[in-house]
Amino acid sequence: MTKYIFVTGGVTSSLGKGIIAASLAKLLQARGLKVTIQKFDPYINIDPGTLNPYEHGECYVTEDGAETDLDLGHYERFLNVPTSQANNVTTGRIYSHVIEQERAGAYLGKTVQVVPHITDEIKRRMLLLGQTGEYDIVITELGGTVGDIESLPFIEAVRQLRWELGNNDCLVIHLTLVPYLAAAGELKTKPTQHSVKTLLEYGVQPDILVCRTEHKLNNDIRKKLALFCNVNINAVVESIDAPTIYDVPLNMLKEQLDKTVLAKLKLSTKNEPDLENWKAFLGRLKNPTNEVCIGLVGKYVELPDAYKSIAEAFIHAGATNETKVKVKYIAAESVSDDNVAEKLKGLDGVLVAPGFGERGLEGKLTTIKYVRENKVPFFGICLGMQCSVIEFGRNVLGLKGANSFEMDETTPHPVINLMEEQKNITNMGGTMRLGAYDCEIKKGTKAFGIYGKAKISERHRHRYEFNNAYLKDYEAAGMIASGFNPDTGLVEIVELKDHPFFVAGQFHPELKSTVVNPHPLFVSFVAASLAHKKSQ
Repeated sequence: MTKYIFVTGGVTSSLGKGIIAASLAKLLQARGLKVTIQKFDPYINIDPGTLNPYEHGECYVTEDGAETDLDLGHYERFLNVPTSQANNVTTGRIYSHVIEQERAGAYLGKTVQVVPHITDEIKRRMLLLGQTGEYDIVITELGGTVGDIESLPFIEAVRQLRWELGNNDCLVIHLTLVPYLAAAGELKTKPTQHSVKTLLEYGVQPDILVCRTEHKLNNDIRKKLALFCNVNINAVVESIDAPTIYDVPLNMLKEQLDKTVLAKLKLSTKNEPDLENWKAFLGRLKNPTNEVCIGLVGKYVELPDAYKSIAEAFIHAGATNETKVKVKYIAAESVSDDNVAEKLKGLDGVLVAPGFGERGLEGKLTTIKYVRENKVPFFGICLGMQCSVIEFGRNVLGLKGANSFEMDETTPHPVINLMEEQKNITNMGGTMRLGAYDCEIKKGTKAFGIYGKAKISERHRHRYEFNNAYLKDYEAAGMIASGFNPDTGLVEIVELKDHPFFVAGQFHPELKSTVVNPHPLFVSFVAASLAHKKSQ
């Protein structure tokens, strides 16, 4: 029978519930258990697809085309197991479903209320993945902070489920903050006490406390927390700030979080977790023999979380190359013809990031022209790929005014155009080309050398495509389309013949990079950047 773990947060947001959930899942998985993680978000958007990255960080896309919370990226990177639409549920999706049911007459004229109708729907979705029979344990992370108005129905659903499932099949982990007051020179437990008190008011007693802290918790603090929060002292777990998120599973192992969980769920603790690969990865990550500096040119650079998966993919690729990758974030709008050489000075490689809309477009084009002409390794993702096509059209093929139809509907040369099936769409949410699509790679190309195979699958999130009417002109001038979708003939990858590394993909390779399987495009790009640095 599937067991359920709920992870709640208190005191403040951004304490790292997703990392704790992913770390616990990693430890349980390393013991041979089948684990998945789901995220329940209390906002009313149906999904994060229409949210500005400044509001919510990046939008993570799953294999089945769901636009989800960036925490699902952490789940996949830690566990190396794909997530799906079922792994991310928002208040908006819950209410939308209940209202549709009401309109269809499913409630037989009853007054539809938060309890039981909304909470029943939340519970149904919390149990869905467990009912597939694929998992031993389902970990559910509840977004937001205990005490938020919008998270109340989720806490109530957890309260009901605890009664229905029983103590041995369900437990609650509460992640909280134990702040250090420098003036007093001590850690303070009061915020945690208040947070647990709030949870108790809603009828939920946490089984385990995970305490985020900058300083080690001594035994007295642990005793105090155990006493005031009704938990065993061995269920007070220290989560001290770590140099990298990939240290957290080992920190949780030291704190015996996995053993405490297994004991409470009446599961065997005989198998010690096998973390040899994880430790080997950490060894390479922490002991690099080289260093490269890569520029990331984008429009949301003030919030690095907008490019979270790219930053993590560089960490995976850097460890594979035993190279520390320093990412320099450059605002696309700040790049011009006058300052491009200065802005990109000292960079060993340049990545032009994905995004939507016209802001920063000219800066991206200027950047690409510079790296193309100066033979600096270049990697373009999604809009970055489209920009490389526009730049090449304007400056090599002489197509004056070449542009994407997205940016200029009157362009004489729409080298990036809208897909036919996208032309009549009015709803913006969930209507793009989303999720995994096949790609066939031409033999003899750089892309084929990188992947080492002709058939791949990558995840997408876009509306616009390379306009195949211009394909012959591009290939004649030296920009090769090396990857195509076999069903539609749409261009997936472009590369330059006479350049040390100039590769751009219409898809998002960063979404598939994990600790166990670093993405080959990132690995090759870091290697090319290192070679460029050594040749200078």
